[in-house]
Amino acid sequence: MEKNALFSIIHALCEKNSIKGIKHQAFIDRFIGNAQLLHYLFSQLYSKREDFDPVFYQMLEVIVKAYTERDSQFLKRDEQKQKEGTWFLNRDLVGMSLYVDRFAGSLSTMPEKLEYLKELGISLVHLMPLFESPKGASDGGYAVSNYRVINKRFGTLDDLKTLQQSLQAKEMYMMIDIVLNHTSNQHEWANKARQGDAYYQDFYYTYDDRSIPDQMEITMPDVFPESSPGSFSYDEKMNKWVMSVFHNYQWDLNFKNPQVLKIMLDTIFFYANLGVDILRIDAPAFIWKQMGTTCQNLPEAHTILQFIKVAVEVATPGMAILGEAIVAPKQILEYFGKGFFTNHECDLAYNATQMALQWDALATTDTRNMLANQHTILQKPNGTTWINYTRCHDDIGLGFEDYYIEQIGYNPYLHREYLKNYLGGRLVSSPSSGDLFGVNPKTNDARISGTLASLCGLEKAINKNDTEAIQTSIDKILLMQANSVLLGGIPMIFYGDEFGYTNDYSYLEDPGKSYDNRWMHRPKIDWKKNAKVKVNGTVENRIFKGLQALLKIRKKHTVFNDSNNVQWLESQNRSVVGFKRTLKEKQVFCLFNYSPEPQNLTFYAFHSIKNEVKKLYNLYDDSYTAIGKDHEFLSFKPYQFYVFLAEKK
Repeated sequence: MEKNALFSIIHALCEKNSIKGIKHQAFIDRFIGNAQLLHYLFSQLYSKREDFDPVFYQMLEVIVKAYTERDSQFLKRDEQKQKEGTWFLNRDLVGMSLYVDRFAGSLSTMPEKLEYLKELGISLVHLMPLFESPKGASDGGYAVSNYRVINKRFGTLDDLKTLQQSLQAKEMYMMIDIVLNHTSNQHEWANKARQGDAYYQDFYYTYDDRSIPDQMEITMPDVFPESSPGSFSYDEKMNKWVMSVFHNYQWDLNFKNPQVLKIMLDTIFFYANLGVDILRIDAPAFIWKQMGTTCQNLPEAHTILQFIKVAVEVATPGMAILGEAIVAPKQILEYFGKGFFTNHECDLAYNATQMALQWDALATTDTRNMLANQHTILQKPNGTTWINYTRCHDDIGLGFEDYYIEQIGYNPYLHREYLKNYLGGRLVSSPSSGDLFGVNPKTNDARISGTLASLCGLEKAINKNDTEAIQTSIDKILLMQANSVLLGGIPMIFYGDEFGYTNDYSYLEDPGKSYDNRWMHRPKIDWKKNAKVKVNGTVENRIFKGLQALLKIRKKHTVFNDSNNVQWLESQNRSVVGFKRTLKEKQVFCLFNYSPEPQNLTFYAFHSIKNEVKKLYNLYDDSYTAIGKDHEFLSFKPYQFYVFLAEKK
């Protein structure tokens, strides 16, 4: 389509919807400025279709509709965020990820808990899947049966709107999920497909026999090999095979059909106009399928995300996009966009590699793998940011490069075997109470389940009533959290970890959860137990206060804004790792001992500043340390960390 013709269409659409004058000029400018880019991206996906032009026009209508339906308060918030620039790089952003029902009971009672979150230092609340999903076959809410109706056990859409207003009043932000890759097999679209409606059968990948599924499964790895092997399921009512990469009750959406992209884009805007600040796109790596591939991380998946991002920038620019791509380290970086599309795909991504590397260091007491992998992680484009975390609702995958494991002298297979046995609590010497998840009998690959506290040894220590072991586990918990909080990006605390919840085994009594041991680290909060955070000396108090202190440090110092200002220090001690954050004349050195033994680090680590700074101020315990000679040592207790401020004067 020629530029002038495209611009005429947009002008006509704006006129038709009474979008004119200075009041709307910013939107018109964004629309005109991105029109050709939208057309280009859409053509990369669907140019060979005969219905290309009319469907593209429908996409433009969706964008206009989203803008016209946007509440004035959110339009003002868009303007404010745009004036701030990349608002999500600010050090004040600290997140907590939680299940509403298991944390607070319901959406209507969530506002009562916001002051507790504020006290801790939380400013961003990630509400885990909220929308309707079948009981017993929900995958924790990621099997959506209605994208626009709140699951009744959480409350109503009005409750969510009230919560959003409460968050905004406290200068807090809201993040929710959208599941793009699949729906529940109980979704209205799936039910219509079962009834023989060809229009809705084309919303999914459906086949009359196993011939194509058999060919595709040759190259498609199993996501859940234990509980849901294979990538296709047979539906008796439809008498067809349907792609179901995750579970047999989750049917993959067919984005080769542009009507699927159109209706999902409209849903994205529905969420944006609820006041969502960050939209977490679940499993974006899977949204395009192609015969002869793994059906993951395909170029078209990136094109879809880029189209969505540009559309959002036009209509609802105050909403940032988080891509939940838990893939190989180099592939994660691609979700920030490459080349011309750098910063035009996902604004945020999970730093899953760093998360796994922390567990690697804790299990082995060797930080060299963490240090080696930073070469990849530091390639994150400026203007984007990581979500840093010690764990989340999902399992812990050991997704780091074999190359780096070999580089430090380990066998990748044996190294991962050790990590699984240690974190999975299968070694007598291990304090961890984790368990293996998703064991693949073909490859022996597996991931890890368990709460932060249980993986750090608190569960076993409490059961043994071992005071020393309890303190050691608390030190480990705070060490892990400190790395996540102080590194460049947004720290995301998983609910319950802020006061040391251990594994919850009640999931074994629930048939809808018993097959999935990830529920052991998705606790139901006991607010009587939670009250112990106010009692000095309790385990809960020590963990809460330690984390609270870390978050105060982060928020107080501008050096913790994410401006790609992280520089990792050269390794002198395999158990100690560190980085420095720099802003003008100010530097903060963050150093971590992942060993159960005392360690030393020569003061050579501070050679870059020793001529201008004579002593370091520890922000965490309000103490000073004089910088010694290069051959002298800074001493670490087991699992101790330092947060040293070095200010040149």
